[in-house]
Amino acid sequence: MYIRKDDTVVVLTGDDKGVRGKVLAVFPKAGKVLVQGVNRVYRHLKPSRQNPQGGRLSKEMPVDASNVMLIDPSSNQPTRVAIRYAADGTKELVAKKSGARIRILAKANPKYAKKA
Repeated sequence: MYIRKDDTVVVLTGDDKGVRGKVLAVFPKAGKVLVQGVNRVYRHLKPSRQNPQGGRLSKEMPVDASNVMLIDPSSNQPTRVAIRYAADGTKELVAKKSGARIRILAKANPKYAKKA
């Protein structure tokens, strides 16, 4: 899973289809991500000493990582991603549509550097 915290994603399916949001948390073992403003549910709270009024608390629930797509930084559109090694051997995540680098995955490794 190449989605990380603070990435901007767009939702592909469900009630929030087309909504963009920032990733708040990633759950790799469950294959889910928590996106700001997406998949909101109400948590019903009983009156207690801490909350004497009670009421309904709106909060986000995780969505499956396959239902969101990263945003291309250059075109600001959803894109698939690929892994590429740069000329100096740096492993990077790139957008398929534009080829723009999204983030560096690993530092430069001479083993993967292009030989001149």
